[in-house]
Amino acid sequence: MTKNALFTAAVLLLAGGLLSHTPAGAEPRLGPQGGESGPNRRQDWLVPTQDQITPSRAILFRPPGKGPFRIALIAHASTQNRLARAQMPQPDYPALAAALVAKGFAVLIPQRLGHGKTGGPYLEDQEGCDNAEYAMSARTTAESIMTALTFIRTQSFARKDASVIVGHSAGGWGALALTDRSPKDISAIIAFAPGRGGRKDDRANNICAPDRLIAAVKEFGEDARVPLTWLVAENDSFFPPEFSKQLADAFTEAGDDKVNFQVLPPSGKEGHWLAEAGDEAMLAPLIANAMGLNVQAPPVQGAGAKKK
Repeated sequence: MTKNALFTAAVLLLAGGLLSHTPAGAEPRLGPQGGESGPNRRQDWLVPTQDQITPSRAILFRPPGKGPFRIALIAHASTQNRLARAQMPQPDYPALAAALVAKGFAVLIPQRLGHGKTGGPYLEDQEGCDNAEYAMSARTTAESIMTALTFIRTQSFARKDASVIVGHSAGGWGALALTDRSPKDISAIIAFAPGRGGRKDDRANNICAPDRLIAAVKEFGEDARVPLTWLVAENDSFFPPEFSKQLADAFTEAGDDKVNFQVLPPSGKEGHWLAEAGDEAMLAPLIANAMGLNVQAPPVQGAGAKKK
């Protein structure tokens, strides 16, 4: 049995175990939590994590019909600040999710361990600045993404192949660690300003141990197979375009793989929050282009600043 097959089997056993220990008549531990609402069938879900006793609070959006739909998973941003993580609201990326649903995807947005109401242990810690373990942090985030994705693809409405990962900041950094998957499994990865350690000491363009980020991204590039689109706004002060281009180039040179790197127009007061603050009209062409549909994107306009 391959490593990926073993991982999938472990997740399915975890999901079955959690469900089987639910008392009779009680609400299921995993799966939908209540009904659907809104035009994109928004629904609260619980999905498994690496921690058997702490499920992830997630939101699912779906197109009309029974499917099966391809799955898109949105991996949210993070922070090293413990209090800020505890207070983080449930991520929903409404415009980004709507753009994906319009392309026929069912969209899952799980809140990872150590964040907001999901709670539980924070496993993505980069362990300081000077000797930050960026590769380890990314792979832990990637494991969280795959745990949720593997579970949701067991549902009757979901296709088991050709999923798309859309990562934002730390979520995008974790997504880079999944570029070694089979393109039949994950057909595309879209990363909005991927990285860790940005805006050190809350200073613009001040990155914690940038050389260690570059070293880590080279590891991911060596075995990359999944098509990668790398997006950063011109006014991103966490991972500014110049440094983001260094990362993307290091990724490409390590494995001779192509990266679709794009610098987008300024977005509000802080471009790092483009994935959250952009509207559907702006985000939809970016999503389409990442999947090879070649749609011209309009300029980024009116996206407000947001910080977690």
